[in-house]
Amino acid sequence: MPAPVEKNLPDALGELDAAVKSMPSANPKPDLLPLFTRIDELTKQPPRDTDPALLRYLRKKSCEQARLHLQGRDAENRAGNCRHVWLEFTL
Repeated sequence: MPAPVEKNLPDALGELDAAVKSMPSANPKPDLLPLFTRIDELTKQPPRDTDPALLRYLRKKSCEQARLHLQGRDAENRAGNCRHVWLEFTL
């Protein structure tokens, strides 16, 4: 049986992602604070075998990177960082 963090964190990160994406057209704007609080609570005491990369994303409050990592899409995190650095050097 998965730990509560492993079971609930992907859902909480998905809810945050959906709320953020809805912001441009939402009226009233969604309250993100409860979502951030929930994510913080879920990650206070992660299981000992939690992936170090996931812990790093969570410590840095990189919710999108954590979400991609949990979905097995960590390569997109690395690709995104490379493009960002490349753009900084070309400007």
